Amino acid sequence: MERLVVLVDVQNIYYTTKQSYNCNFDYNKFWAKVTSNRKVIKAIAYAINRDDDKQRQFQNILRAIGFEVKLKPFIQRVDGSAKGDWDVGITLDAIEYAKNADVVVLASGDGDFDLLVEKIRKDLNAIVEVYGVPKFTSTSLISSASKYIPINKNLLLDASKR
Repeated sequence: MERLVVLVDVQNIYYTTKQSYNCNFDYNKFWAKVTSNRKVIKAIAYAINRDDDKQRQFQNILRAIGFEVKLKPFIQRVDGSAKGDWDVGITLDAIEYAKNADVVVLASGDGDFDLLVEKIRKDLNAIVEVYGVPKFTSTSLISSASKYIPINKNLLLDASKR
């Protein structure tokens, strides 16, 4: 049985699925797909803490599915822009946990992860599967992955159930 690490860039997945499909990502369907016949070593969802009830509910759903939820505070700058970036945290965890994994699943379309994906594949000999919304997934990230799986309607919440 393959040993699996699952890392989800929650903000990236939320905004890209919303922009592309006007729908939400279905974490239950995703979990079922990526964990099938695999042993989960670690599963982490990286999110921004806006400290509201709806966000806490969502985070609890992620925990119930099987994710560890790591939160970073939402920072509103004086100029009105916002910051909430998990790239370094995801990178550090990916390198650490990939050492004991056969497969690393990264859910993000962020091209900044292309070097990370290459390093895991080449230096740690792990397969890296990247899940991302086609329209918003960096071509360099797709190229660096062992396998790219597009997020499409099969991984979205059924609009009739909302």
